[in-house]
Amino acid sequence: GKVLSNHIATQKVHERYGGVVPEMASRAHMQNIIPVVDAAMKDAGISKHEITAVAFTQSPGLIGSLLVGACFAKAYAQALNVPLISVHHMQAHVLAHFIEEQPEFPFLCLTVSGGHTQIVLCRDYLDMEVIGETIDDAAGEAFDKLAKMLGMPYPGGPLVDRYAAEGNAELFKFPMAEMQGYNFSFSGIKTSVLYFLRD
Repeated sequence: GKVLSNHIATQKVHERYGGVVPEMASRAHMQNIIPVVDAAMKDAGISKHEITAVAFTQSPGLIGSLLVGACFAKAYAQALNVPLISVHHMQAHVLAHFIEEQPEFPFLCLTVSGGHTQIVLCRDYLDMEVIGETIDDAAGEAFDKLAKMLGMPYPGGPLVDRYAAEGNAELFKFPMAEMQGYNFSFSGIKTSVLYFLRD
């Protein structure tokens, strides 16, 4: 029930293109996966002989990057002779709440990650229903695209967020995003910013 270590590898290669290039992402995954796993195990203070299972993200995501993780995980689990567990990326976002806490079912979960924006009705650990989601870009993608329009470096979403918190929310008026049912749409705000900058 505890996270012992959490290591990531930032992929600087995408900065020059202003967004993720899938082929480069999967190549960078191949270069980084062994050093990241090694660093995570050293930080956690465990050896490979203490691992009792290997989990990997099966979907959703960029297929090339998912394949790198799946192939590594399968080989690692087979070499250690331990169970292999495939994980649905979006279910994992919801179930991560149970690492140190025990939320009571049913509950609603708003998931906002770089590539997904969803409202999920959670009735049980594996009984989840998406009742709302983005009909175009996820919130993180919209932030990054706005940043690109403004000439900010990639990933610009965190910069937009930081500057917005320091700015004057009343200075300029932009339309509110329209929601259909429980769904989200961020295309309107992107278009209005594009026209605002043009004019």
